[in-house]
Amino acid sequence: MNKKIAIVVGSTRKNSLSQKLANNLVSLLPEGYEAEFVRIDNLPLYNQDYDLEEVETPPTYITFRDQIRSAEGVVFVTPEHNRSISAALKNALDVGSRPYGHNVWSGVPALIVSQSPGNISGFGANHHLRQMLTFLNMPTVQQPEAYIAHTHTLFDENGKINNEDTVKFLHSVINAFVKLVELHTSATLSPHGAEGAKTPQRKEASS
Repeated sequence: MNKKIAIVVGSTRKNSLSQKLANNLVSLLPEGYEAEFVRIDNLPLYNQDYDLEEVETPPTYITFRDQIRSAEGVVFVTPEHNRSISAALKNALDVGSRPYGHNVWSGVPALIVSQSPGNISGFGANHHLRQMLTFLNMPTVQQPEAYIAHTHTLFDENGKINNEDTVKFLHSVINAFVKLVELHTSATLSPHGAEGAKTPQRKEASS
């Protein structure tokens, strides 16, 4: 059975640079891996009231959480908005982390790829996201770090990356991610411990 990888794109704009980059990353996944793009633009803004038994959970929350819960890994492709991630991506992280004790992100291997038309390459967004994933208990690829600059010049008319060096680099990034997923899978299946098992977050104060 193929390992399912959830692809979460931080931009909600149609034909965004982040979406194009994500499409190219998916094409680099090896045999035995299957990508599923996970929609985040349809998630209502997280409200703790949705966690109450007498309040109906938005159906899009249920679908989103199920998609992440069933994934063997998550690839985040993010633009930079005001030196951080987009509001839509932050909301998705919040939705997936709640209700308390049901953090669907916990223990799932992650890859962060940030992009920008400018020189900074989404550095601020990349590191803000890393900080959040640490709290959400997601083992994340540390090296190589993936900051992709000048993305407005990176794609041909068919949306394919037109720079061989960039393709080679992204291949190395995907390889590192696959190794992390395989390591996590092996640890989870090991009879000697549960170091790869998903665990809940510690409790937070009410918002």
